[in-house]
Formats: sequence, structure tokens, C-alpha cells
Amino acid sequence: MKQGQGFLLVFSITSLSSLNELAELRDQIIRIKDDENVPIVIVGNKSDLEEDRAVSRARAFQVSQHWGSAPYYETSARRRANVDEAFADLCRQIIRKDIQSTQVRERNPPRTNRPPKKPRRSGRRGGRQRMDCVIF
Repeated sequence: MKQGQGFLLVFSITSLSSLNELAELRDQIIRIKDDENVPIVIVGNKSDLEEDRAVSRARAFQVSQHWGSAPYYETSARRRANVDEAFADLCRQIIRKDIQSTQVRERNPPRTNRPPKKPRRSGRRGGRQRMDCVIF
């Protein structure tokens, strides 16, 4: 959690207890990161099991609003529905937060006697920096 830049919090729409467990995970993430604005996407999985639904869309959306309008997606790993969209949303949040942090650092540089560091290149063409994504 300490190294993560963003988090997909996944629960099963067929299990209310799995949704309730997300609150503890979110609290841990915020405590460890010491940041209320960690990029988070809430994912209700198993949307293909609509007949077994135990968590309404309204309830899941209520949780997402309570958590500062965290995006909410319903996905199906079996049908691969909305999976890419949830990851793309999380990546956009991470990039947006990284840009904002860079802008803040540039406006408020640390006061030192050392010259500023030169930006490092990742070795890729075009000078774009490489962003690694770790999923576990």
C-alpha cells in the first residue's frame, strides 16, 4: 500500500459483506499514505450475476459519493465488461494527481543550496517517462 499510487477496491455485487470490507481497506490506505485524496476506483464485480445481486447500484453509488465521489464501475470478469474502463479511470486519476503534485513542487521548490536536479529520462524515445503499474 505504501508504494501504490492508486487503488481499485473490488467487491462482489452478490455479497454485501464484501462491500462493507472495503471501508476498512480504504481507511488503511488513507492512513498509510497519509493522504485523503488517494486515487481510488470502486468496482462492483460479477455484474453477470444480476439475479444473485445483494448490493444495489444505489447502495454502491452512495458509498462512492460518501468517499468523495470516487468513480464506481460494475464489471464482469467473466464477460470482461467495464474492466478496461475501470483501469483507465484509475490511470487517469493517477496521472492527474502526478501532474498536480509536479506543479505544486515547481511553484514551491525546496530551499537548498544545491542546484536543481535534471529530469531523468526513462530511455524511451520521445523523452516520455515510463510509468509502471503493479497489480497484485
